[in-house]
Amino acid sequence: MTKHLSQYVNRDLSWIEFNRRVLQEAQDGRNPLLERAKFLAIVTSNLDEFMSVRVAGIQDQMRAGLTKTDFTGYTPGGLWKRLIKRATQMVHEQYRTYREVFRGLSKEGIFIRSFDELNATQAKVITEYFHQIVFPVLTPMAVDQSRPFPLVRTKELYLAVLLQREGGSADEEPLFAIVQVPSILSRLVPVPGRTNSKKSEFVLLEDLIEQFINTLFNGYEPFSVHPFRLTRNADLTLDEEGAEDLLEEIEKELRRRRWGIPVRLEIGKGMHPYALETLREELEIEDNLFEIDGPLDLSFLMKFANSLPGYDSLRYEKMEPVYPREFDETDDMFEVIRQRDVLMYHPYESFEAVNDFVMQAAYDPDVMAIKMTLYRVSGQSALVQALAKAAESGKQVTVVVELKARFDEERNIAWARQLEKAGCHVVYGLVGLKTHAKILLVVRREQKTLRRYVHVGTGNYNDSTAMLYTDIGLFTSHPVIGGDASALFNEVTGYSSPYDWKAFGVAPSDLKEKLYRLIDRERDNALAGKPARIIAKMNSLSNQEMIDKLYEASQAGVKIELIVRGVCCLRPGVAGRSENIRVISIVDRFLEHARIMYFNNGGEEEIYLSSADWMTRNLTRRIELMCPVFDESLRQILINMLKLNLNDNVKARELKPTGLYESIEEEGREPFRSQFEARFINSWKGRA
Repeated sequence: MTKHLSQYVNRDLSWIEFNRRVLQEAQDGRNPLLERAKFLAIVTSNLDEFMSVRVAGIQDQMRAGLTKTDFTGYTPGGLWKRLIKRATQMVHEQYRTYREVFRGLSKEGIFIRSFDELNATQAKVITEYFHQIVFPVLTPMAVDQSRPFPLVRTKELYLAVLLQREGGSADEEPLFAIVQVPSILSRLVPVPGRTNSKKSEFVLLEDLIEQFINTLFNGYEPFSVHPFRLTRNADLTLDEEGAEDLLEEIEKELRRRRWGIPVRLEIGKGMHPYALETLREELEIEDNLFEIDGPLDLSFLMKFANSLPGYDSLRYEKMEPVYPREFDETDDMFEVIRQRDVLMYHPYESFEAVNDFVMQAAYDPDVMAIKMTLYRVSGQSALVQALAKAAESGKQVTVVVELKARFDEERNIAWARQLEKAGCHVVYGLVGLKTHAKILLVVRREQKTLRRYVHVGTGNYNDSTAMLYTDIGLFTSHPVIGGDASALFNEVTGYSSPYDWKAFGVAPSDLKEKLYRLIDRERDNALAGKPARIIAKMNSLSNQEMIDKLYEASQAGVKIELIVRGVCCLRPGVAGRSENIRVISIVDRFLEHARIMYFNNGGEEEIYLSSADWMTRNLTRRIELMCPVFDESLRQILINMLKLNLNDNVKARELKPTGLYESIEEEGREPFRSQFEARFINSWKGRA
């Protein structure tokens, strides 16, 4: 069955399969209805980024005339055709699911109405809303000889309008105009309830504008109104070597992003041919056209599902993160970490402990320095406030801010300026490398000596995503880890020769080689008849050399279990190559984001936490960190976490040799859902 298949699954086709697994959560009738709506929103957001980055990059290759195959056997042109075909099928399925979900919501009293479905009282209120709130912010933009085609912003919603003069001949060429649907207003307009009704009713903003479109064009008759949405190439092209000020250079590129080459055009079903031809000609887009049977851009469903009051029964049961019990009964976190390492599992354990640690360090008179990396930060970051407070109190505060974190560039620029104003030393990393490591170092004066306290994590220092992503954080005062932490910051902020890392693996200097050594050790143990096993959990696996190493270990008899949420280019279960490798993916309520690596080491088990996926960019073009867990009890806790994932038979899907994923539910086997079991963290942490 697999003999004609490439040794590798194509990265982009694997990504399509990942987004299909997200869509399957929207289709899963066991999930609450509003949660299913949120998964539909995630499918849209994921596809937006995929089109604006990955598909855009493939189109760039096609324009450059590249025809060389990649290591999975695809040319840019051949891959592009397959991606568009599969994406088109997915979108069709997504909107079929959208209709199914809203049929279910209508039974619960939640409706999206057309204007014609409103009664007289409702229509009167909605009409007033349009004239008082919507109309003043609308700008009709005509296109003719004196008014060129306006800038169409990426991923914004517009209406394409065809008009004719009042009293004009039907044979006259239509006039064309566009109207932007204002994103500053709610996409769903609440409709006042009917008498004695408990229903929640809404009208889509674009439908409301269409209903009153004639008010924008006096003397003209609109005869065709259809929504459209353009996706542009969003990749930044930076000359870091020649940039005197990286912050200013990125701000310039963000402005250029508005004019990125069009990648995809989405249109409402039944758009008038003249309007469509005008858009294609003016936007210079021939292919990658998606005709949508439903509201364009379902990402609005995320806010809708989160904010709709009174429907808690249609959501997941609320989960309050527990405060890590190691810190629960003390005001001195330094004392706790001096005595033992502390492991945290988010979102089941609260990220507030990290905020509290930085705040305590900011106010502690014995703390001399705080150093930290920031990749993606929340809108109201308590950490940033604490760092600013520490700098204002005279402490040495160094913050490595990654300005090139895709789609968070503007927010990070704002944080960088705020931190600089407070007196922090703000560093933008090394030329050509994104700083993706997640590490916090506090240097404290204690009994005539200095002690280093370190926090390393698998996720960003972001208190918002820490409630939505599963991630691991480790607090330690281990002197070897502290020494490596200081050396890492010295490399990023200053001039430093290659360092002989005692504990860390650091990309791009030696992380890949360290992983190779660990894999080779398991291979050698297997060949020697010793226990040999690898368990690795990550977001993506696409580096060809790393995959080849795993194939080699499998052929030597190493049992390899991979928990890869997203892209996986390794093809498991192929006789003679990868029959000892199993790959699963878990898509559930929380985004699986932790990177954990386990190596049996002949019975002397080793566990590592990492910021890095096993992708080429992480191993060669980013500053990444892999940190060992020295505490034996914490290693066992992490092994338990991995076992939870490996035993999941509800939300886990297994990658087959074909490159497709299948459910692993078995008749007669008790359902086991790892994220549900992880809620009881204090009980099973205690059993470790």
